[in-house]
Amino acid sequence: MLDDALLARAAALVKAYAAAGLRIATAESCTGGLVAGLLTSVPGSSAVVERGFVTYSNEAKAEAIGVPADLIAAQGAVSEPVARAMAEGALAHSRADVAVAITGIAGPGGGSALKPVGLVHFGLAAKGRPVIHRERRYGDPGRTEIRRLAVAEALDMLDKALVSG
Repeated sequence: MLDDALLARAAALVKAYAAAGLRIATAESCTGGLVAGLLTSVPGSSAVVERGFVTYSNEAKAEAIGVPADLIAAQGAVSEPVARAMAEGALAHSRADVAVAITGIAGPGGGSALKPVGLVHFGLAAKGRPVIHRERRYGDPGRTEIRRLAVAEALDMLDKALVSG
């Protein structure tokens, strides 16, 4: 699932973040810790990866990173406001400089007309900067592929955060 290209991107990110003296936190739902796992597969990642939160349940989102339960109830766990709150919460509940968050519907079930399988929301929070949001609709290429695409998107957001920082 996590192929050589993703591993190479992760290694480049770890090197760049280490050179900049910046640390990363992750808050992951549908990817279940794959971003943190990929980053920590890189030697030297302990200088960069501050912590990872796997907040798969709504309760975990609220308890571990402070996403308001009423926000989840009103917007749904797979939404822009929740992705933003996850990123902000991961940053606030860690010692990281940058936090990326992922919440989505990887399938095969669980989708609806408004929130179909393949819908993924991303948030990226960095100290002193506004939170960035991305929405992707991957369709339904299968659970594994949706999760792989989401990991790749998270790496892209982390890369752009470093460049624009």
